[in-house]
Amino acid sequence: MTTLRIVTAQINPVVGDIEGNTDKILDTIARATAAHNPQLILFPELVVAGYPPEDLLLRASLSHRVDRALQRIAQATSEAYVIVGYPRSREDGLYNAAGVFYRGRMQYEYFKQCLPNYRVFDEKRYFREGKESLVFDFFGVPTAVSICEDVWQDGPTSAARSQGAQLMLNLSASPFHAGKQIEREALLAQRAWQGGMPVVYCNLVGGQDELVFDGASMLVSKEGELLARSPAYQEHLACMDATWNGKTLSFAEGDITDLKPVLEDVYETLVLGVRDYVNKNGFKGVVLGLSGGIDSALTLAIAVDALGAERVEAVMMPFRYTSSMSVSDAEEQARLLGVRYSCISIEPMYDAFMAALADEFAGLDADTTEQNLQARCRGVLLMAISNKKGS
Repeated sequence: MTTLRIVTAQINPVVGDIEGNTDKILDTIARATAAHNPQLILFPELVVAGYPPEDLLLRASLSHRVDRALQRIAQATSEAYVIVGYPRSREDGLYNAAGVFYRGRMQYEYFKQCLPNYRVFDEKRYFREGKESLVFDFFGVPTAVSICEDVWQDGPTSAARSQGAQLMLNLSASPFHAGKQIEREALLAQRAWQGGMPVVYCNLVGGQDELVFDGASMLVSKEGELLARSPAYQEHLACMDATWNGKTLSFAEGDITDLKPVLEDVYETLVLGVRDYVNKNGFKGVVLGLSGGIDSALTLAIAVDALGAERVEAVMMPFRYTSSMSVSDAEEQARLLGVRYSCISIEPMYDAFMAALADEFAGLDADTTEQNLQARCRGVLLMAISNKKGS
C-alpha cells in the first residue's frame, strides 16, 4: 500500500511577468514542500506566462524567457513531482503545454489537445492542437495530464482511459460566470465516471482585464463524488491524500469550502477584478465620481473592499439640477466608508463650453447634447485627477 499526497497550488500570476510568476511558483513549491511534504504539486494552466497571454505570444523573446523559467523550475524540484503550464514554442508552432518536473529536470511534456475558440477564448489564433495523450508513472499510479478544455470534451479522457490511466490531473484557467462552479462540478463528475478515475483539478485565480478566474480547485472521486473544494477568489494550497494498492487509487475526503450565494459570488468577482486591475497595472488607487445614487455607492463599496479606503478618492460634481439630498448622501457615503472626498461644481466649465458653442448652437433647441456635455465635464475632471495623482 502506497500513500500519496497531492497539493493543488491555485495562484494568481501576472500576464507577461514571466520572471515574477516564476518567483511565485518557486516560493509556492518551497512553502508546499515545507508545510505538506507532498509527492506532487499541481499548478494551473499557462501559469508561467499568465492567462490569457494573447499577443504576448507573438513576441520573439517569449520562448527564451519561458525556457529560462523552466530551467529555474526544474532546478527547484527534488523528491516531489511539479506540474506547471506554459506556452511552448517548437519548430512546427506554438503549444499550450504542461511540463512534469522531477528530480531537477523535465521528465514529460504534454500539449493541450482541445483549444477553445468561443466567447472569451481565442486559443486557435495562437496555438496548435496537441495530438498525443500523456500517461506517466506517478509512484506506480498511471496518471494522465490534461489542460482545461480537454476535460470539457470527451476525447482526451477516453484516450487516457484506453492507456490505462487511474488518475487525471487537470491544469485549468477557467473564468467566472454566474453558476459556473455548478457546471464545473457536474462536468468533472461526468469525466470521472467516463474515465473510471479520480480527477484533480487546479484552477487559476485572479483578474485579467475583463476576465476573473475564481479558483475553487477540486478533487472528484472516480464515482463522481466531490471530495475537496478550495476557497474561491484567493490563492490557496490544498492537500489531497490518497492510497494506492497497485490496482485502485482511493482519496480521503478533504476540505470542502461552501459555495456562496450567486449575488455574493458576483460581488466577490467584481472586488477581485478591480483589485487585480489596479494593482497589476501599477495604479496608486482609484478616483470615482460619487453622485449620491445607488450605482456609484455600489461602485464605491467595491473599490473600498478591493483596495482599502486609503486608496480610494470620491468626487461629487454637482450641477444646477443636482438636489441637496444627492450632495448630502454622497458626502455621507464617503464618510461612512472613510475615503477622501471632495466636491467640485461643474457649473463654471459647463457655462464656458456653452459660451464657446453659442454660435454653433444658435437657433437649435436644447436636447441630450446639453445633458451629455455635463457628463463630459465630469469625465474631464476625473481624468485630470487620475492623470495627476496616478490613480
